[in-house]
Amino acid sequence: MTKRKYFGTDGVRGKVGHYPITPEFALKLGWAAGRVLSEAGTKKVIIGKDTRISGYMLETALESGLIAAGIDVRLLGPMPTPAVAYLTRTFRAEAGIVISASHNPFYDNGIKFFSAHGLKLADDIEQAIEAEIDKPMTCVESDKLGRAVRIEDARGRYIEYCKSHFPSHLSLSGLKIVVDCANGATYHIAPNVFSELGAEVIDIAAEPNGTNINDGCGATHTDFLCKAVKDTGADLGIALDGDGDRLMMVDHNGEVVDGDEVVFIIARDALKAGKLKGGVVGTVMSNLGLEVALNSLGIPFLRSKVGDRYVMEMLLDNGWVIGGESSGHVLNLDYNTTGDGIISAIQVLSAIQTSGMSLAELRKGMVKFPQTLINVKYAQDTDPLNSASVKSVVKEVETALADKGRVLLRKSGTEPLIRVMVEGQETDLVKDSAEKIAQAVESVC
Repeated sequence: MTKRKYFGTDGVRGKVGHYPITPEFALKLGWAAGRVLSEAGTKKVIIGKDTRISGYMLETALESGLIAAGIDVRLLGPMPTPAVAYLTRTFRAEAGIVISASHNPFYDNGIKFFSAHGLKLADDIEQAIEAEIDKPMTCVESDKLGRAVRIEDARGRYIEYCKSHFPSHLSLSGLKIVVDCANGATYHIAPNVFSELGAEVIDIAAEPNGTNINDGCGATHTDFLCKAVKDTGADLGIALDGDGDRLMMVDHNGEVVDGDEVVFIIARDALKAGKLKGGVVGTVMSNLGLEVALNSLGIPFLRSKVGDRYVMEMLLDNGWVIGGESSGHVLNLDYNTTGDGIISAIQVLSAIQTSGMSLAELRKGMVKFPQTLINVKYAQDTDPLNSASVKSVVKEVETALADKGRVLLRKSGTEPLIRVMVEGQETDLVKDSAEKIAQAVESVC
């Protein structure tokens, strides 16, 4: 595959005001995307965003570029990423655009695309857009310009879509749920979904101001939710991230239930209901306990590279539907074409109501192995992973772990970091081993 100049594994992302997250680039990107999509039938593109203050600036620039290329624009306003994927399909648009940097701080932002089918754009389409970006910008004749329309009922459409995936014979009546919206795109949606299904909802971090998205809250900062669940005596908590595609949960004891455990609960429930299609896809970072627990149920398990894009590819290649990451990206292709925090929570809540068990009881079917992750900074012109001394230490650790653990070293896809991960049955051995490898990596950086 040709190396892409602007697109990463999840669109274009960076710090606001620094190239390429500038109004000038967004304008050109909108125009370039419009040029590539202009030969398609509907010539219509959906744009949604999270609650970052920079979203207004980038939205306007993208809109102008698309219109200049002759594309009609449908503006959704603040809307979760999975909602944009869904609405792109229902409006029969040629593409959907999300302005978001997901779980990152407010001063970052990004632009990612969905195809007409609600999937991430094919590599050849992204390459075609990049080729157009480097050309001089033009404008279609005035009678060919696109038009922009705001979709006023987008929020209601998505709320009903989410609710439709909860069994009609069940209710959340009697459950007290704390919902942490990360001051992000789900703030006006998630609390309504769960309350309309019958739950008593306590919403937190649901007052976005443009700069507080993911700030000490949401799926990446679960201490806030843990405290709220315990303080209110809630049955469980739900934490979403800034764009609503990640889910972390908290049981009534204030203990975090991560993406691996959510995937396990959903897969086991699907198996019991006779609805499981094939197996489950995790990543190289998925806890070994997930693999062991699924295998004990006779459910096949495969590991992809880190990133929901790669989980999706492996699911499609195998004809399976359930997969996810420890970080809370959970996929169930029977319900949506991308990770959907609200719908994933609905699946867990369905398992709770069907089984009559609490979240704390449901999670007991999977025993997590102790895992230590250490991030080590490295210079971009070095390659610690190919160091003979690092390889020697890794081999030594793997011998000590034998068949009761594993080691993983990988470069971050977004930062100059080497991620050192060790997991096994013995907590002290795992911790000491990870520190030993991290020190070896540091010594050659």
